[in-house]
Amino acid sequence: MISTTLFPGRYVQGAGALARLGRELARLGDRHFLICSPHPLKNLLPPLLPSLEQAGAVRVEPFGRECTDAEIERLLALVKDFGAKTITAIGGGKTMDAAKAVATRAGLPVAVAPTIASTDAPCSSVCIIYTPEGVFERVDLLPRNPDLVLVDTLVAAQAPARFLASGMGDALATWFEAESCRLSRGQNIAGDVGSMTAHALARLCYETIRDWGVAALTACEAKVVTPALERVVEANTLLSGLGFESGGLGAAHSIHNGLTALPATHGKYHGEKVAFGVLASLFLTDKPLALMDEVYALCEALRLPTTLADLGLDGVGDADLLLVAEKSCAEGESMHNEPVEISPQLILSALKAADAEGRRRKRG
Repeated sequence: MISTTLFPGRYVQGAGALARLGRELARLGDRHFLICSPHPLKNLLPPLLPSLEQAGAVRVEPFGRECTDAEIERLLALVKDFGAKTITAIGGGKTMDAAKAVATRAGLPVAVAPTIASTDAPCSSVCIIYTPEGVFERVDLLPRNPDLVLVDTLVAAQAPARFLASGMGDALATWFEAESCRLSRGQNIAGDVGSMTAHALARLCYETIRDWGVAALTACEAKVVTPALERVVEANTLLSGLGFESGGLGAAHSIHNGLTALPATHGKYHGEKVAFGVLASLFLTDKPLALMDEVYALCEALRLPTTLADLGLDGVGDADLLLVAEKSCAEGESMHNEPVEISPQLILSALKAADAEGRRRKRG
C-alpha cells in the first residue's frame, strides 16, 4: 500500500516568535487579511501592527467565535473585497480552521499563529465545521496544510493552564489512534496508510506528554517558558498535528464528536473530551492494565477528565450515552479504524467502563 505524510510549509516556535510574523508574511504576499480571536485582537495585535504594515497592507477582522459555513462565507466575502494576498489566523483552533477554509476557497496562502497550545489544529489540513450552537457537524479535508505555523511560547505560557492541559489531552490520543490505524491498516487523512515517520512522531508525542507534561503544566501555571514547556507545546502542536494527520485517527476523536451531541459537554474543551475518549478506547481495545494505570494517572496529574461527571455528565442516563455511541459510530467516523469489533453497544460499554474506573480511582 502507498503511504502519505503531510507537513505544514514552515513551523516556527519559541518565546517572542510572534514578533517575526511580519517578516514571515512578507515571504507570502503584500496584502494581509488577519482573522483574530477577541483576546489577541485586543491584547496582542496592537504592538504587532507596525511590523505587519511594513510587510504590506493589512486588514483585521474579528472572528465570529464558531467555525460555521456562514462564518466562512462572511470572511471570504471580506477577503475578496480587500483583495488579500495572504490570510492569517491569530487565536484558537476554530479561528484557525475558519482561516484555513477561507484560504482554500480564495486560493491564497494561509498562516496560523495559535495563542494557546490547546489543539493540534495549527499544522493540519483539517477543518472542523460546527453548527452555530457549537455542535460538531462535519470534517472538511482541505487540499493543503498551512504555509506557516508560528507559535509564540511566551504567549502560550500566559494563557490559563487549562488550555495547555487540554492540548495534552488532544495529543494524548495521537499515538493510540495511530497505533490502531497501523494494526488495522486504517486510512490517514490523505486516504493512505501512515508512514513509519508518522508513527514514530506519534509515539514521541505520547512519550513527551508522559514524561514532561506535569512539569510543563507547572511552568504554565507560573506563566514562564521552560524547556519542558517548549517540549510540550511542540508535542501538542507539531507532533500531534503530524501524528494524527499522517498516522490516522481512531476511537478517541469519534467519541469526542459523539459527546458534542450532549449540550452539557459544550463547556468542556476539545482536548478534555478527547482525553476521556482515550480512556474509553483503552477498554474498547483491551489494553494491558499497566498501560491503563499509566494513562489514568497521567490524566489525573494533568487534571483531565477521568469520569463522566468531570465532563458535566453527572447522572447521565444510558439513552444519552447511547446517542453519543451512535454518533461515534456513524458512517465515515474514524472509529472504524479501530482493529476491533465496533458497535454502538460496545462503545456504550466502553464509556461506562471508563467512567467506573475513574470513579473507583477517585474513591482511592
